[in-house]
Formats: sequence, structure tokens, C-alpha cells
Amino acid sequence: MLLFTAALPFYAQFPQRDADAKYATDLLKPESEVPDFKLKDSNGKTQKLSKLIKGKYTVIDFWASWCPDCRKDMPNVQRMYGKFAPQGVQFVGISFDTEPDKWRSAIAQYGIQYPQLSDLKKMRESEVAKAFGVKWIPSMMLLGPDGKVVLSTVLSDKMERTLTEVMAKEHPTEVKSTSERVRIDGGKGALAAIIQKPELAQGQRCPMVILCHGFGGRKEGPLFEIIADSLAAHGIASIRFDFNGHGESEGEFVDMTVPNEIEDAKKVYEYVRDLRYVSDVAIVGHSQGGVVASMVAGELGTDAFKAVALMAPAAVLREDAIRGNTMGATYDPLDPPESVALFGNIKLGREYIKTAFSLPIYETAARYQGPALIVHGTADRVVPYTYGERYHQIWPKSELVILEAFDHGFGQNIYRADGYVSDFLIKILK
Repeated sequence: MLLFTAALPFYAQFPQRDADAKYATDLLKPESEVPDFKLKDSNGKTQKLSKLIKGKYTVIDFWASWCPDCRKDMPNVQRMYGKFAPQGVQFVGISFDTEPDKWRSAIAQYGIQYPQLSDLKKMRESEVAKAFGVKWIPSMMLLGPDGKVVLSTVLSDKMERTLTEVMAKEHPTEVKSTSERVRIDGGKGALAAIIQKPELAQGQRCPMVILCHGFGGRKEGPLFEIIADSLAAHGIASIRFDFNGHGESEGEFVDMTVPNEIEDAKKVYEYVRDLRYVSDVAIVGHSQGGVVASMVAGELGTDAFKAVALMAPAAVLREDAIRGNTMGATYDPLDPPESVALFGNIKLGREYIKTAFSLPIYETAARYQGPALIVHGTADRVVPYTYGERYHQIWPKSELVILEAFDHGFGQNIYRADGYVSDFLIKILK
């Protein structure tokens, strides 16, 4: 087995600097006191900012109708408002428009319902912009109930991620579920797995979702834990496990191949199908786990799975093997060595390369024709999002979600990526 303690997944070794490093440097820092202003709202009435934000978590959205990036981001801000306003979060827009008619027209166009304020001055001339340190729009600030800054950012996805974490602490929900560690006979030794299921009455059954991690991953981690919690809260069980050579499972990483991971996933499927409380089964995979999930679905057939969800599926792995470059390590693809050294002192075996070279990924996956979801980011530097689009093309009943500027691990806002998967599974399975 391989314990990933010091070693990180490949994509995590190349952290991307987000736009805050360049555009948010002058915004008010956390714990700063927020200046107060009297500003006109879109109806011409004077409002005092301090009265709008008093005693509440508040998001201030700095924008303007003339700003293309603001218009592009507005649907995401509106979606956040719909999500967090019911939880008690106040939203306030501060515009740097100078023409009231265009400002009001944009408010109407986007259906903005939260208060909108402006001093009707250009951003460079606005005292509000100077006081808050706004030199780029869109910019956002999250204020605490004490009126102090919690977060300043130019990224709405970072704001949503922070709001999700803050609201989870403010409004904790007790998920009534049980967690059980089990061992399953896999293709190359015992597999360590965690079953999380909702509380069930005697004789009650529920759906089960199999979660398949990626190349250098393991069953632990927020990507799948968030999904498992969401599913349990909606009466759906899940099982996440370590593939052979990973985490707490038996086997050596150097012996790992995609075909033997497919065999592992099939063994897990057989295990959960024999559980008396399991009704329908779905499967989810991230990165290489997405390839495994898609091929298992194809091999077992449409009747085996109620739904399939892929997150940044790494179908590029076959082309990588043909090129002789896997995870940045190069080799002769026609005569690969016994092993290739990778990140974190792990080694990729010859069999992985040989089997990946001719792996019929899409041909096998195409046999599955049921409901499916593919989620992929445009800033994925490990697996271009076009590989996710290909799945959408071969699966007529699939949905495709392309997340702008999201990386391979959805680090910009893991809750948003996971939310798409959870919502899809809940819709299909319940």
C-alpha cells in the first residue's frame, strides 16, 4: 500500500496564483473596520451603509453596468444571493456607474433584488473606492456581524467557498448517518473502504453511490467527503475506498494499472449489490477514477447503474502513454522501463504504461447509455476539459458542466463542483 502523507496528487504540486494576488492587494484586509457612507440607492433615496449591514453577515459587491467582467460575473453573484440570503446573509451592491438610467437598466436586466447604492462617480474619483481600496471590479467583501472584514476578493467563487464554510459553522446541521469501515477483496488484495449511510428503519432500503478517487488520491479528503455528507442528508448511502496500492488498501503502487482498478471497482460493486439495504447503485469518479467509473459502467451495462458522474475524467492518460509522458515523467512508450519515478518517491510500473497505451476508454464507456453528469474546469492543466466534452458526446443522456477558470481539483470552489454532483445524484436517485 502507499500512504500519501508527504506526497501530493500531481495537480496539487503546481498551485495556481489566483487573481487576488494581483488585483485585490489594496482591498481592506480582514479585521479592518468598514468605513460608513451615505449613498443614493437606485430610487434616489439616501441610505446609510452602516444601517444596511448592522448585525449581519454582509456581502458587498462592487461593480458597474459598463464593466464586462461584472456583467459576466453577475449570474454567479445572483446565484449566491439566492443560496445564502435565506440563511441570513445580507447582500449590498455598490456601483461605480455615472449614468443612472444605465445603472437602473442593468439592475432590471439581471433581476437584482438586494439594495444597490452609488455615489454616481467614476471609480477613480469615488471616495468609496478609495476608502475600501477598490481598484478593480468586480470586487467583493464579506463583513461579519461586527462590521469587520472577513474576506476581500475579486473572485466570486472564493467568496462562495468562504460563505459556505462560514454558514456551516453558523448553522450546523446534524446529518443522521452512520459510518462503517469495511474490507473488500479486490483484484490485488484487500481494499479499505468507508460506508456512510443514512439512518434506516427496519427493512428500509436506500440507493448507494460508489466513489472512485484519482491517480494519486485516496478515500479521505473533502472532494468526496462533502458529497457523502450531502447524499446521507438526503437518504442516500455512499462507499469510498482506496484502490490497490493506495491509502490503507493492500498492494503496491508500482503494480497499479487502470485495468486492475476497474477490477477493484467491480469488486466493490458486487459487494454493495449484496447488501440487503441497497436499492439502486450509482458511480462517481474523479480524474483517473472518472475513467475507471466510466469503463465499469460500460462493462457492466446501463442496467447496473442508475447514474454516473465524472469529475475531470482523465481520459488523456492513454494519449499520455502513447506520447511517453505520464505526470511529467518521460519514457520510451514502445519499450518502457520496469518502473518510472514520479512525484513523492512513487514509481509507475511498466504494466501501467503498456495497458494504458491501448486502453479503449471511450469505446468501453459508450456502452453505458443512462443518465450521466460530467463536470470539468477550463483551467485544468492536467486534463484538458475537451476530454470531458468527449464523454458528453458519446452519452446522449448526459449533462455537461464546464466551470470557468476551475483547475483539476476544483480548488477555486470545491463546494460548487461537489454541489453539482450531489444535486444530480439526488435528483436521479430520489
